[in-house]
Parts: sequence; C-alpha cells; structure tokens
Amino acid sequence: MAVSISLVLLLLVLAVIFLRSGGLKVSHALVCVLLGFYLASTSVAPTIQNGLSATAQMVGNIKP
Repeated sequence: MAVSISLVLLLLVLAVIFLRSGGLKVSHALVCVLLGFYLASTSVAPTIQNGLSATAQMVGNIKP
C-alpha cells in the first residue's frame, strides 16, 4: 500500500511539473488518466501490479 501511494504521489508531482513547463498538455494528461483507469479494469492489471511490486522490492533491497 505504501509503495502504491508513493508511486501515485511521484506521478502526480511529475505531471504537475510537465504541465507547468508546457511539456504536457491537459488533454494529454486526461488521456493518460483514462488509459490508467481502463488498464486497471482489465485482466492485465494484476500483472502490472506484480511487476511494480517486484521492482519496488528489488530497489528496496539495494544497499548503498
């Protein structure tokens, strides 16, 4: 749960930065959001979730 909240906050910050710099238009952001909602309701969602969880664990296990 903490990883998904952190990921959402990171994506939100990046989207705001892109919107302010002019690199991302509001219409493009809306399309990305809709794509995310549609992906979440498909059978691919568990695979994406497992991949993100495995990546987060791998990054979390790296010792500096």
